[in-house]
Amino acid sequence: MNDVLADLEEVTVAFDEETLEALDAKAFRDHRDNREAAIRECLDQWLKGRED
Repeated sequence: MNDVLADLEEVTVAFDEETLEALDAKAFRDHRDNREAAIRECLDQWLKGRED
């Protein structure tokens, strides 16, 4: 089986307490309390903003 994620770089991100609270609020409000989904959405928006 071909692992498409094998070529991706690994990145570690550290969030301060204020950012974690905002992510948790977004996760609860928009993603059924799924913090990872909230982070992915924010990252996607940030990446799209950099394209402009």
